[in-house]
Amino acid sequence: MTRGKLLLLAMAMQLSAWGTASAAPASMHTGGRTTQPVGHYDFCQRIPAECNERTPKGSPVELTRRLWATIVNVNNSVNTRVKPRTDMEIYGVEEYWAYPDKGVGDCEDYALEKRRELMAVGVPAGDLLMTVVRQPNGDGHAVLTMRTSLGEFILDNLEPKVLAWNDTVYTYLKRQSTENSGVWVTINDGRDAAVASVR
Repeated sequence: MTRGKLLLLAMAMQLSAWGTASAAPASMHTGGRTTQPVGHYDFCQRIPAECNERTPKGSPVELTRRLWATIVNVNNSVNTRVKPRTDMEIYGVEEYWAYPDKGVGDCEDYALEKRRELMAVGVPAGDLLMTVVRQPNGDGHAVLTMRTSLGEFILDNLEPKVLAWNDTVYTYLKRQSTENSGVWVTINDGRDAAVASVR
């Protein structure tokens, strides 16, 4: 099966899950301001505009069928185009956040590219939040959280489907502020017992 057919099949499967996506809103509970990840701080120093985006307080973007199809397409496209490489392999350092413009990257690079592409089609910065999580094995990981009128969804390079945040196996630690892309806030996951029970 060609790559194009695989992408179409993946999109069809995701769109068939639309009923599930629209079943019940799910939003993370966030807390106060917290430390910015070192990699994101360095990214902001290199590209200041990325961390000066302000989004007025308000409701998240409306999740329509058309937007859902775009989200699924961007997630699949970036996951397919970008080849996984560690920062050490690419840059010779442990942590370096960057756009995967050379076709390779690690978790945060995938998330940054998805954020960039969704902003390019009009999704507000405040609804596209870089997020730090802990995997079941204890390793750190970065994903993109998308806030919508029907809940918050995760775009992840380790998972082909776009899932509601509370349907993932991660423990959520912190993410960008909805109002200021240079500020990070804590996440009160509240699912530790439930997540632990499925490990």
